Amino acid sequence: MTTLQQPISSPFDAASTAAEVMAGVDLSGQFAVVTGGYSGLGLVTSKCLADAGAQVIVPARDMERARVALAGVRNVTVQPMDLASPDFVQAFCADVVGRGHPVSLLINCAGVMASPLLRDAAGHESQFATNHLGHYRLTCGLWPALRASGNARVIAVSSRGHQIAGVDFDDIDFIRRTYDKWTAYGQSKTANALFAVALDRRGREQGVRAFSLHPGQILTDLGRHLSSAEIAAFDVFDENGEQKIAPELGLKTLEQGASTGLWCATSPALEGQGGVYCEDCNIATLNRSEIGRKGVAQWAVDPEYAERLWRLSEQWTGMSV
Repeated sequence: MTTLQQPISSPFDAASTAAEVMAGVDLSGQFAVVTGGYSGLGLVTSKCLADAGAQVIVPARDMERARVALAGVRNVTVQPMDLASPDFVQAFCADVVGRGHPVSLLINCAGVMASPLLRDAAGHESQFATNHLGHYRLTCGLWPALRASGNARVIAVSSRGHQIAGVDFDDIDFIRRTYDKWTAYGQSKTANALFAVALDRRGREQGVRAFSLHPGQILTDLGRHLSSAEIAAFDVFDENGEQKIAPELGLKTLEQGASTGLWCATSPALEGQGGVYCEDCNIATLNRSEIGRKGVAQWAVDPEYAERLWRLSEQWTGMSV
């Protein structure tokens, strides 16, 4: 398979912070939408984009929590939305598009990880439904505003966890196979990366490019479904119970974790490129065999798998771009 997964010259690395990546970036007059923009990596991302002059819209399932987290942050508005609800997503998109403002940046940062088996109203497994289908619907719904920008980027926050599993097209929803929360998570993160590949193919002639990324291994609310023992097994704490910070190993601060997504969203070095998976503020190489190591699994950037997932997503949602 010919691959676009070739690192480029970047002044940043695994230890770079969001502030370093955004130094000198001017987003005045631009509109951005950041899902999950009121906690963890999303909160850092929202603040950085707003500080650079962008008008940031944060869709939120928990409006009160979002308002508290973003209190006093200029250039940010909060609107109700639940990624798991097609009606909520449709209403949010209709409102944003109806305002007539082009959207230059869509950062799909929200997600769930390793949750118990739950299903949405249509019967889809909840991690796939939220992490992929919800963001698919959102992107399609915002497409007129993204296309109107003329130079928009859509960022899908994936994870190195995609290496756990590809998309099982024969049983995505765990109807026949036994549910495993990590396999389901890995599948949903692979879907995020494949989504960027397929979206970029459709958007590049219309001025919309797409990227996916691994932010790093960071302790956030994403781990709310994990027990203390499960978290400890990731070896993220030192002997004093403090979180280890070793960016070269993927153990990052929130500021370091948010940097790659912001780099994908704003770096001029990525002009004319898209459909690639990034990490450590660069395009990642292919990882052909090792789980938990740097690089992207071939199954997560395979254009045929990306097209197959896109066609299935069109079928299941009734939406496309």
